[in-house]
Amino acid sequence: MRALLEESFRAAVAAADPLRIIAPNLPSPPQGRSFVAAAGKAAASMALAVEKHFQGELEGIAITRYGHGLPTKKIRVIEAGHPVPDEAGEAAAREILQRVRGLGKDDLLLALLSGGGSSLLSLPAEGISMVDLKAVTTQLLRSGAAIQEINTVRKHLSAIQGGRLAAACRAPVLALIISDVTGDDPTHIASGPCAPDPTTCDDARSVLAKYRIAFPGRLSETPKPGDPAFRRVENRIIATAHRSLEAAAEVFAKRNIQPVILGDTITGEAAEVAKFMAGLVREIRKYCAPFRPPVALISGGECTVTLRSEGGRGGRCSEFLLSLGIELESGVHAMAADTDGIDGSEDNAGAFLTPDSVDRASRKGLDAKALLAKHDSYGFFSALGDLLVTGPTRTNVNDYRAIVVA
Repeated sequence: MRALLEESFRAAVAAADPLRIIAPNLPSPPQGRSFVAAAGKAAASMALAVEKHFQGELEGIAITRYGHGLPTKKIRVIEAGHPVPDEAGEAAAREILQRVRGLGKDDLLLALLSGGGSSLLSLPAEGISMVDLKAVTTQLLRSGAAIQEINTVRKHLSAIQGGRLAAACRAPVLALIISDVTGDDPTHIASGPCAPDPTTCDDARSVLAKYRIAFPGRLSETPKPGDPAFRRVENRIIATAHRSLEAAAEVFAKRNIQPVILGDTITGEAAEVAKFMAGLVREIRKYCAPFRPPVALISGGECTVTLRSEGGRGGRCSEFLLSLGIELESGVHAMAADTDGIDGSEDNAGAFLTPDSVDRASRKGLDAKALLAKHDSYGFFSALGDLLVTGPTRTNVNDYRAIVVA
């Protein structure tokens, strides 16, 4: 069962592999120059795919997370800070903006955007320092805010996000986007550098107030829907979480396990989402409804973890699994992993839950509930040898969860 779960996860990741999906979406070369601006965890693999398949001359810059780079020949890959931005990302973003401003009407800006681009393409707006940006980002990430809320603030602290990259360009713009946010709205993916921004400074202030985050600096307004700058801009989603869930479902169907896709927009506190899923499992076990076993409950989206104590290890996927294991005393086979290969603070993509995970942990002297309270899901699954470690996948369509009810 563990092998089957891992096979389903790898099918989900493969459905969003840039080396498979970029080529059919590439435009014809322009009369002038083609400049690539890439940002995100998939930036290096997207850039490499463009180099392999684009028919014209190329130049450009791709910013990705440390350890996610790939060797390219024409597009320079720069590694930078994620999830908290740093000076390497700032310098690269500034260079991208300068190069884009130099493009003319016969040129092309090809933007390659994926999850993680919000922190990697980190050019603070005028009057805002990198120190300020780091501090606000860190507080937002710890607050439990939804990614849309976090990106609403980021866009109003940035000189390049919230549509500003496209607005600075006189050339036609094609943004190819791998979506890592629920709803697949380009304005929220990598904080929408090429998409008009419907949010306002007041919206950003409301988010900061909601989570009691003080920001002494001045927010800046973004270009809005209807701005003439976007008439020459196309934002095209080329990979989504739902398509990846469909690919995973095919793996279970071939093994005569009914796949049920619960949705790709599941959000909320990871531990609380697990409680809901546990209730559904109990209903299936007792009444064979709403689905008759054997069934694989598949879902995506982006849960959150609000840190209430220091020293936590792990991320939202392993925290979901630990909470699920505690709720279901007799247990199930399940897995949860981030499709980018990194779940939170450590080196694992996620973890596996077995019917006896909590019992095995107890025999090792581990208190599952105490570890959940400390947000140490990594410690729990590491002790059991049940972590999933893949290394960087160089794509990102958010979280993947699968629960098999036998």
